[in-house]
Amino acid sequence: MATYCLTVARLQVVLGHGVRRLHVSAAYRAKANVSMSRFEPASFVNYKKLQSNVDIVRKRLNRPLTLSEKIVYGHLDDPHNQDIDRGRTYLRLRPDRVAMQDATAQMAMLQFISSGLPKVAVPSTIHCDHLIEAQTGGVKDLARAKEINHEVYNFLASAGAKYGVGFWKPGSGIIHQIILENYAYPGVMLIGTDSHTPNGGGLGAICIGVGGADAVDVMAGIPWELKCPKVIGVKLTGTLSGWTSPKDVILKVAGILTVKGGTGAIVEYHGPGVDSISCTGMATICNMGAEIGATTSVFPYNHRMKTYLEKTGRGEIAALADEYSDILVPDEGCEYDQIIELNLDELKPHINGPFTPDWAHPVSQVGAVAEKNGWPLEVKVGLIGSCTNSSYEDMGRAASVAKQALDKGLKCKAQFTVTPGSEQIRATIERDGYSKILGDVGGVVLANACGPCIGQWDRQDVKKGEKNTIVTSFNRNFTARNDANPATHAFVTSPEIVTALAIAGTLNFNPETDYLTAPNGEKFKLEPPNGDELPARDFDPGQDTYQHPPADGTSLKVDVSPQSNRLQLLEPFDRWSGNDLEDMQVLIKVKGKCTTDHISAAGPWLKFRGHLDNISNNMLIGAVNSENDAVNKIKNHLTGDYGGVPDVARHYKANSLSWVVVGDDNYGEGSSREHAALEPRHLGGRAIIVKSFARIHETNLKKQGLLPLTFSNPSDYDKIRPDDKISIKGLKTFTPGKSLTAVLKHSDGSEETLELNHSFNETQIEWFQAGSALNRMKALQK
Repeated sequence: MATYCLTVARLQVVLGHGVRRLHVSAAYRAKANVSMSRFEPASFVNYKKLQSNVDIVRKRLNRPLTLSEKIVYGHLDDPHNQDIDRGRTYLRLRPDRVAMQDATAQMAMLQFISSGLPKVAVPSTIHCDHLIEAQTGGVKDLARAKEINHEVYNFLASAGAKYGVGFWKPGSGIIHQIILENYAYPGVMLIGTDSHTPNGGGLGAICIGVGGADAVDVMAGIPWELKCPKVIGVKLTGTLSGWTSPKDVILKVAGILTVKGGTGAIVEYHGPGVDSISCTGMATICNMGAEIGATTSVFPYNHRMKTYLEKTGRGEIAALADEYSDILVPDEGCEYDQIIELNLDELKPHINGPFTPDWAHPVSQVGAVAEKNGWPLEVKVGLIGSCTNSSYEDMGRAASVAKQALDKGLKCKAQFTVTPGSEQIRATIERDGYSKILGDVGGVVLANACGPCIGQWDRQDVKKGEKNTIVTSFNRNFTARNDANPATHAFVTSPEIVTALAIAGTLNFNPETDYLTAPNGEKFKLEPPNGDELPARDFDPGQDTYQHPPADGTSLKVDVSPQSNRLQLLEPFDRWSGNDLEDMQVLIKVKGKCTTDHISAAGPWLKFRGHLDNISNNMLIGAVNSENDAVNKIKNHLTGDYGGVPDVARHYKANSLSWVVVGDDNYGEGSSREHAALEPRHLGGRAIIVKSFARIHETNLKKQGLLPLTFSNPSDYDKIRPDDKISIKGLKTFTPGKSLTAVLKHSDGSEETLELNHSFNETQIEWFQAGSALNRMKALQK
């Protein structure tokens, strides 16, 4: 029997001096056959405490507050005494909830097990969405994934049951869509072990992507640290219409700010144009804010959010949000660190790429740009869905484009895939006929999972190295990300534009002006897409996919076989010796863009995310070596031979030779995967020295006891040679704000000295000295 998998069913709300328990509405419960006994108690919707903290901070700062400041400062551990200075101080925060996707949850739960704690301190959930490979279609792919990943799913389900973590089974959907449907609400603070956690900002929430070690802190009940974010305001005027979609807002903003322009900041959308965007459209914009390096993104509470809450059975939360609406919108006269203005009346459909999500082109111009640059014009595959664009409205607008082609006898010239964001979306679009339309035009409906967006795609239509073009409604398009083919030119755009280009079969098609030709020779132009924001008949919940943890799981066991190649219990990293780090070998000097995909690839490697030693065999295999412009080919300076990066690192470690990585700008952009920090630490790395870091990766490195350092003078990158040995001096007096010194020893016998900056605070220095944040946590428990 189908049941709604809502976690708000016994939601406790603190009002005044009492606690009132909220329930899903009777009508919604009856329609969905909800059994009230099977749902977990959710986090407290404590608007009174949020209001109190905001009042304290506003009085202290004596100025109007932005929306993001209200929610972030409203979750301060000590609002009376916390030092608050945007872009400078570290905040100690108390998030309401933790969410983990299955690929990152493995390492997060292994670390939580290592902590020795009996149960999580805040409501937490695990979501199985990353390990399902797209091959033939949703049903068969899901069945295959359950068989192949049985050991991992069993580990996550049993660990969740033992430690009080809810478990969303494979097939339930993508973590961010599940959060939007169940856990996000205006004013909540949620952290998730996935970089696209900011999706929840579409419901007025502060949702931040983090590494697993950060999640462990929060699950352990420890205040979570975040550098006080700056705030970038994006003022929207005008109204979205025609072929322009919410996706075009973030595609345009990405073109303005670039992949690092949002680093250290929250992007806050405001202005009269906001009301023309649906709640799920706002989520799309916030989701892809990760591609500009933003800490998160958020929209102010409005009637669109209220309607979405009501439609997903959370009308009483909407009523509370109405009551406390003044803390869910920015104060009049608040100041932003930067302002961007967009007139939605003038915004045109965009498509970004290839190889980077900030290379923005109007759809009307991309064909000419492609011809000029020698990019393949033929669209081989169009892919819609993913956590960014898989809402009911997205699918409806894509289906409206597809139906126009079908009515004229046309089908897609390109291959076409459809990825529903959740079981609820899958069931609802199937009931309402969207799936049939998309299938009839040539689409294959994949499992409710990440699939091709993260490289879980068994692509067979082109050979590796074959130059080709794909268009997607995803969020990332880094080299080889989707299909492991570095010659694939991937472009990101809206689902409706993807559908139109898949039908036309070429990048050189502008649906606003160009004509298609029907089989009978008739020329016709596609009308602008349309789609209902929410289903008229409410959502169909589909199959029950949620496992609630027992009230007491202490007697349960979580087994990890020593012979497993998928899972491995963690051993503590070694403590700092107390001395400077001397004569470390440069392992690799990385040239150009180096994302977490380059550092720790996904795709086929996802199966090893719970086994640190095995996953470490992919360390930096995608990074370009400055010495020879090759990938995964570096010189072993102990043997003189060339080998793969992980192999050379292992050889250095076996011979007690510590090493460093040297990198370029925005090192570690992209995913939140902490494996990109765990692997260097495991294989003997001590420091990562670069021009600049992406936020999440820098924190992840600190958590694992590594030294993320930046050149005081970025041009010093050029002074380091691939065969250098580097000593880092000043660690005995390592303090916040005080730079360290690097001494370069060149192979010709000469030496140079460089100044290195860091962003460590006192607590983070303690992590380094203890060997990792987890080591420090365990030491404090004694």
